[in-house]
Amino acid sequence: MLGKVPPDLLEALVVSRTGASDDRVIQGPAYGEDTAAIRLDEGILVVNADPISLAVERIGSLGVDVACNDVAASGATPEWLTSVVFLPGSSDEVLDAITAQLDRAASRVGVSIVGGHSEYAPALDTPMLVLTCFGFADRYVPTGGARPGDRLLLTKSAGIEATAILATDFRDLVGDEVPASVLDRGAEFYDDVSVVTDAAAVRDDAHAMHDPTEGGLVDGLLELAIASDVGLDVDPDSIPVRDETRRLCRAAGVDPFRTFGSGALIAAIPEASTAAVTGRLREAGIASSVVGTVREPDGPRLVLGEETYDEPIRDDMYALWE
Repeated sequence: MLGKVPPDLLEALVVSRTGASDDRVIQGPAYGEDTAAIRLDEGILVVNADPISLAVERIGSLGVDVACNDVAASGATPEWLTSVVFLPGSSDEVLDAITAQLDRAASRVGVSIVGGHSEYAPALDTPMLVLTCFGFADRYVPTGGARPGDRLLLTKSAGIEATAILATDFRDLVGDEVPASVLDRGAEFYDDVSVVTDAAAVRDDAHAMHDPTEGGLVDGLLELAIASDVGLDVDPDSIPVRDETRRLCRAAGVDPFRTFGSGALIAAIPEASTAAVTGRLREAGIASSVVGTVREPDGPRLVLGEETYDEPIRDDMYALWE
């Protein structure tokens, strides 16, 4: 089975088992929260750990962006990474390719790789990385901070990460239905996966921010709703979907709203701050859209047009790997 541990099992077997207590921890493990926050003399240290194993062609660069995104979406500036690399065989070429990607991506985002571990793991079929990102924040922004009356802001568009993966790892699957030019443009979406700049423009006003990864916008919005104990009303027609995303997802039988969504940032912001936040994003060259509102939890957690959601979904792309 692929995918995250279900919320009830997560609560029973993971979140409830956290070792010694520490008063400096202001955010520990919780459903929907992708980072920890620890109050230190220097500020609030934000920490995230993320595995990646399925997107093989650009696993190093994607891994860096995914780890840094979660720290940025918590209001911090990513500064340091550790990298654990598991290799399915003893190929020096694979290790060379992965570490070169890690180096380039970390340099692009402005973070230092300060340690980690590398080993051969012949039981694996593909490489696997576990990246941990660290950064300091003046103010921690949780997933679970949305308030009724907030506006839901989305940067860029839906399915950016999925588009890049489909255009590379699944090029043979979708190549008969879309021209090479679309595949080539889709592969360039890897350059749009980071939300570090997005989050920096939004964080001063945001009550909550979240980076939609597995399960895409649907799961990202649902996680924000559950973590915040609110309901969300979202207009699907207001969510941008790029042409390459529509065409590649259609060829693969994938819903752009229900698949890997890194590259977009979800934020709950006060209505009065909407113009200022969208203005800062525009100045940074980042498109944004108001896609919905936050309400009291008096109904389905997520209303997306005519569809309603109360439980996490399974990412549509997982079927392609099985």
